[in-house]
Amino acid sequence: MSGTDQISQKLHDSRFMKAVRREAVDTTPLWIMRQAGRYLPQYMDVRSRVTFMELCKTPELACEVTVTARQVLGVDAAILFADLLPILEPMGIHLEYLRGEGPVIHNPLRAAKDVDRLIALDSMEPVDYVFQAIRLIRAALPADIPLIGFAGAPFTLASYAIEGGGSKNYVHTKSLMYNDEGAWNVLMSRLVDTVSLYLRKQIEAGCQCVQVFDSWAGCLCPSDYRRYVLPHSRRLIQSVEPFAPVINFLNGNPALLTLQREAGGQVMGTDWRSSLDVAWKTFGHDVAIQGNMDPVSIYADLPVLKQRVADILRAADGRPGHIFNLGHGVMPDMNPDHVKAVVDFVHELGQRK
Repeated sequence: MSGTDQISQKLHDSRFMKAVRREAVDTTPLWIMRQAGRYLPQYMDVRSRVTFMELCKTPELACEVTVTARQVLGVDAAILFADLLPILEPMGIHLEYLRGEGPVIHNPLRAAKDVDRLIALDSMEPVDYVFQAIRLIRAALPADIPLIGFAGAPFTLASYAIEGGGSKNYVHTKSLMYNDEGAWNVLMSRLVDTVSLYLRKQIEAGCQCVQVFDSWAGCLCPSDYRRYVLPHSRRLIQSVEPFAPVINFLNGNPALLTLQREAGGQVMGTDWRSSLDVAWKTFGHDVAIQGNMDPVSIYADLPVLKQRVADILRAADGRPGHIFNLGHGVMPDMNPDHVKAVVDFVHELGQRK
């Protein structure tokens, strides 16, 4: 067996990939959303020298923070250090990250006629820095540690592009969606075409699995999700699944669980707003599940934190296919030692007898 074949076999047999396939594992695997982030001193050391966008667009630095976070925490998978929104830049969106305010879009798509400004990409050359980073990360990671790629789901990206940033009520997004369904479908289709190519190129560059983040879809009622979002999310996931497993992550609304499952994915990512056993039963036990600890739990004292980990593992009931994660990302002021403790607790308490 060649060296390349040996690495491929180790990745295939890794704890994380076994769980993705709902196979037996020695202990519950986990990774943590935003595991490379501002709570880590190692990340802040790099970040102090460059802007956020410079970090995202410098492959060597993106590799460094990705690999360091995985090593420091001892998690079972690395996730590419990148951001959801830079893929929108070459599509025609003027994006800026303001200190203390996060992403701001200076030319939001507020009317149907604005949708014509968003161009579907047929080449990933403008974001080649992402694929360069993936190749560096894959070479630097241990042979048995998978790399997760990711992208924003069409609804979440559309919402950013329309709102111009964060939103509490999504008035602009829903207004365009309700008032001009034709323009909405054109927008979503262009996003699906672009993100599909983006994810497939990430897989080609060296990712073993990809996650689709629908971080904002929880603002929708089930009937709106079914009409305006489901067909597009399903088309995206179906276009990527032949190449690698897809984690379909949606947070903020347990009423959407059955529709999330309809959208597809080999792994269903869920937040803490429904218990893990109920969510898994709703999805069906023929898919893997990822989640679902409330990130705020990490602020708790260690005995309480350990109990909260134990409660989620108990809800999983040792069933093959559970990947432990938070229901959303690590917050910037969290104690790194508590994040590491979560990893240790999961590996200790999740051991199969």
